[in-house]
Amino acid sequence: MLKTQLRRAIDPRHARGMDSGQLRDEFLIDDLFQPGQVHLVYSQYDRMIVGGAVPQNGPLTIDKVHETGTPSWLDRREATLVNLGPSGTVEANGESYRMGRCDMLYLGMGSGPVTVSGKQARFYIISAPAHRAIPARLITIDDAAQVALGGRDTSNERVIYQFVHPAVMESCQIVMGMTRLATGSVWNTMPAHRHERRSEAYLYLDVPEGQNVVHLMGEPSETRHLIVRNEQAVLSPPWSIHCGAGTSSYSFIWAMAGDNVDYTDVDMVAMGDLR
Repeated sequence: MLKTQLRRAIDPRHARGMDSGQLRDEFLIDDLFQPGQVHLVYSQYDRMIVGGAVPQNGPLTIDKVHETGTPSWLDRREATLVNLGPSGTVEANGESYRMGRCDMLYLGMGSGPVTVSGKQARFYIISAPAHRAIPARLITIDDAAQVALGGRDTSNERVIYQFVHPAVMESCQIVMGMTRLATGSVWNTMPAHRHERRSEAYLYLDVPEGQNVVHLMGEPSETRHLIVRNEQAVLSPPWSIHCGAGTSSYSFIWAMAGDNVDYTDVDMVAMGDLR
């Protein structure tokens, strides 16, 4: 079963007046992983698709997606799939890929229908428009580039794993990876920043039962927050900061699409400028 949803772009002036329920309706995705279903959210921010697929009752195939306007969803798009379960399989363009937990599979434009399978698999999906075909590549966590940041004294000791990233491989516009916080660290992406040239999606992982992450968003002078739980995603528009703190350590998968794949191309926000 394929379920799709459209999320329209929100002006920051509109977002300033939203209450918690309205912010959650526009920016939080809390139901991506439903047994026997593919759920895709088509965002007007850089035309990014954020999705989930849970093939526990049998294989699921993603082919025609109405919102893309093409016979098959990857005719003019690229995608990255991440397995959140212990094992799973993806079939695309005549090839089969066996994936362990948090392995990422990049599929280039024209890969055709994509079939996912595995009784314990849960696939997180990111897709964005592409301008040319790039060969598929499976990137395991051992293949990812690693960058250590932060420290214990600021409660943000973490390792950034770069998967679909210029340091590892080429893509059209998707830049994607995962951040794991060390035990006892809770802050991510602080000091905060924005990047007006691209939008981002966060998927929070490894959040223990009964624990939450407070995701901060909004303009630096007009911050807002979302309470996020395990395996829930947040759409982060270009005008918004994106950082957060949890009631325990956790991980998150970040994915960007837009005008620039330079990971360091950000507009930093000074700590004293946050309101």
